[in-house]
Amino acid sequence: MTINTPWDAPIPAPDAGAADTAWQRQIQLTKPPGSLGRLETAAVRLAAQQGVPRPALERVWITVFAGDHGVCDEGVSAFPQAVTAQMVQNFAAGGAAISVLARHLNATLEVVNAGTVTSLQALAGVRDEPVMPGTANAVHEPAMSPSQRDRALELGDAAAGRAQDAGAELFIGGDMGIGNTTAAAAVACALLGASPDELVGRGTGLDDDGLTRKRRVVAAALDRHGNDGSPLAVLASLGGLEIAALAGAIRGAACRGVPVLVDGFIVSVAALVAVRHTPDVAAWLHFSHRSAEAGHDAVLRALDAEPLLDLGMRLGEGSGAATAVPLLQAACRLHGEMATFESAGVSDGG
Repeated sequence: MTINTPWDAPIPAPDAGAADTAWQRQIQLTKPPGSLGRLETAAVRLAAQQGVPRPALERVWITVFAGDHGVCDEGVSAFPQAVTAQMVQNFAAGGAAISVLARHLNATLEVVNAGTVTSLQALAGVRDEPVMPGTANAVHEPAMSPSQRDRALELGDAAAGRAQDAGAELFIGGDMGIGNTTAAAAVACALLGASPDELVGRGTGLDDDGLTRKRRVVAAALDRHGNDGSPLAVLASLGGLEIAALAGAIRGAACRGVPVLVDGFIVSVAALVAVRHTPDVAAWLHFSHRSAEAGHDAVLRALDAEPLLDLGMRLGEGSGAATAVPLLQAACRLHGEMATFESAGVSDGG
C-alpha cells in the first residue's frame, strides 16, 4: 500500500514575516524584554505557525488513539490487555483524565480505535477503525506488516484532516494501549542506538523483576529487528498501531499547518519517527511536559525539545499536553492583549 498524501507531501515552513512582526510587538509591550521568558517565544512561534501577528488558541482538537500489543504475551505489563478497550469505554463515558481536561478546555475530543484485542460496541465519540486486533509479538515477528503500518499512519493523517476541517488552532494526540511503553522504548532504542537499560521504564508500575523482564524483552525484539533501517521500517517491526497513528497525525497536522502540542513518552517517540522521516515536521511542534517514564529525556534531547512542564506525570492519553494548554493560551493572550509602551504612555527607558 502506498501512503496517501499528505504523508508524502512537503511540509510548509512557518511564516517568518509573522514571526518578525510578533517579535517587534513583544519588544514594545510594557515589560522588560524577555521578562516573560518562554511565554514570549511560544507566542512568537505560534504566530509564525498560524501566519498571524497575534495568535490564538481557542479551538483545540484532541485525538486519542488506542491499540493493543502482542508483546504483552511476554509479561511486560502489570495490567491485562482488556484494559485498553475498557479505557476506551471510559473515554466515551467522560470519566478518564483526558475527558475531564478536554471538557475544562472546551476542546474537541475524539477516540480512534486503531486495533484493540477486545472488540468494541458502538460508542459516542469513538471511531472504531481497527487495522488488526492488536499488533503481533515483536519478539518473534514484525509487529505490523508495511501495509498494516501504512493503514495506521492513514488513520492518524485522517484525524489531522478532521482537525483542520474544524478550524483547530492546536492538535494534541494521545495514546491508550497496554504494553505501549515497551513498544515505544523499543522504537526509541532502535532510532537512537540506545540500550534497553537506558530507555525502558516501569510503565504502569512494574516491580524490579518486571522491569528486568521488560528490558530483556526489548533487547530480544531489538536483536530480531534492530537493524531494520528507516524510521518507518523500525515503526513496523517494533511499534504499535497507536504509535503509528500518532506519527501519521503529527506529520499530517504539520503538513496542514496546524501546530502540534506533543504529550509524553509515547507521543514523543511517534514525533521522533515523524521528524526522522521528515525533519521539517519539527518546526510545527511544541512539547508539553517531561514524563516520569524512563527514556523520555533521551527522546526529548534527540528532538532538541524543552517541554513546558515537569510535573512527574506519566499517564498518557494526551493528559500532559492538555494540562499545558492554558500556558500556551496565556502566552497568546499576554502577547495580544498587553499594552505597548506607546499606547499606555509608559516610558520604555530609551
